[in-house]
Amino acid sequence: MPNNPKVLIAGAGPVGLTLANELVRHGISVRIVDKNAERTDKSKALVLWSRTLELFDDAGYAQEFIPAGMIAHGAQISTGKEIVARVSLDSIDSRFPYALMIAQSETERVLEERLAAAGIRVERTVELAGFTDRGASVEATLKKADGSDETLQADWLVGCDGAHSAVRHGLGFAFEGSTLESHWALADGYVSGLDPKDRLHIFWHRDGILAFFPITGERWRVIADLGPATGNEKHPDPTLAEINALMAHRGSPAIVMKDPFWLAAFRINERKVKDYSRGRVFLAGDAAHIHSPAGGQGMNTGMQDAFNLAWKLALVIEGAAKPALLDSYSPERSAVGEQVLKNAGRLTEAATLRNPVAQGLRNTIVKFATGFPAIQHKIADQLSEMDIGYPASPLTVKNGTLANGPKSGERWPDRLPAGAGGMRFTALGPAETAAALAAKFPKLVTASPAKEPEHKTALRLIRPDGYVGFAGAAKDLAKAEAYLAAIAY
Repeated sequence: MPNNPKVLIAGAGPVGLTLANELVRHGISVRIVDKNAERTDKSKALVLWSRTLELFDDAGYAQEFIPAGMIAHGAQISTGKEIVARVSLDSIDSRFPYALMIAQSETERVLEERLAAAGIRVERTVELAGFTDRGASVEATLKKADGSDETLQADWLVGCDGAHSAVRHGLGFAFEGSTLESHWALADGYVSGLDPKDRLHIFWHRDGILAFFPITGERWRVIADLGPATGNEKHPDPTLAEINALMAHRGSPAIVMKDPFWLAAFRINERKVKDYSRGRVFLAGDAAHIHSPAGGQGMNTGMQDAFNLAWKLALVIEGAAKPALLDSYSPERSAVGEQVLKNAGRLTEAATLRNPVAQGLRNTIVKFATGFPAIQHKIADQLSEMDIGYPASPLTVKNGTLANGPKSGERWPDRLPAGAGGMRFTALGPAETAAALAAKFPKLVTASPAKEPEHKTALRLIRPDGYVGFAGAAKDLAKAEAYLAAIAY
């Protein structure tokens, strides 16, 4: 492990570990440091959604997560007396049409073990004490457990160091947003009396929400709101007896928890930075955005930050792309972070309505709307982050309307060719045209001759993270060349 790596990553949670794995897969030297002595032993972020699994699949290691989790096929919303809605995830247009319920401790284990197999170990009890962007590199100071300091030079620094990010503080970026004025309880333990087990169970009781998320076997995460909070007020952690009383009151007396792993009270923060980068320093994950846990999208959004940044950094470091490629990271991911923040906020707001009239109206509307397959599909695609795209990105070029298939800025639905996933643009179109682009931009492009008739009349450049950057007619070779020339070094 080089003392002066190409990329220094602060924070070895799921986002930092994803970024490290992706850069190492490209052959980029990294160091990854974390102030904690060991990875989390808590369940924390509980789900890998379809879009995240697709990105891991294109990178070649989605299957390593599957045995460590369990597949959930949908969600059920009830008042405790009647079913308000059932939402199926089976309609998600993905290779992974489900939610993979997996404890964050297991997600981190899979990622850390993969990194170790590549010869990279997480440097624990090592804290980023400060840094200076020197223009040509970043000078960073690391403080170690024995009290000693190390100063190193890295080409790039990425802060994946969570909501209290030292990198964000070092940049002086404002973390704009608020703390919601409500208390919440969390419990993680063995629960009996809930069926089916491959569903999320949500109770919209008149006194507040009670939600159950399957982890594995009989183990569930339980979340409930506890009422209003003011200022910096903190609520004591709940006892197991209090959790069981809540479940009996809002759900059913038949639902009982035993042997808890984790009992905690918490407040929900909704905050985000305006910019995700400055100079040679970037932010990803909770360092850049924190959300309500409603929808379970915080970690997934952070991992997708990491995928987005990794291919861009790698192509720039390899000398295949101009440094200006990195300018697209902040606008792309900031727009996504904004949307996820809004969606999670709306879900939380709907779930915590107190007015009985408003509750009744909510239940009636949701029951009616989820009766339509198209709305079910839209809900599932939003939850699984399949609806994310980059229509307004500087890397998105529109060249007219195509009759078939994804347009510029939209997700490409199929698995990327081997070697392209996370590494190269895929030129998809007539064989000769795709081959010509790969020959002209060998460091940037992998050719993939179109097999389906509807794709033979089009020419697409699919980004390494599986989004269409350029979409035009088969004859638009010159336009595709211009698109790539603007990126190529």
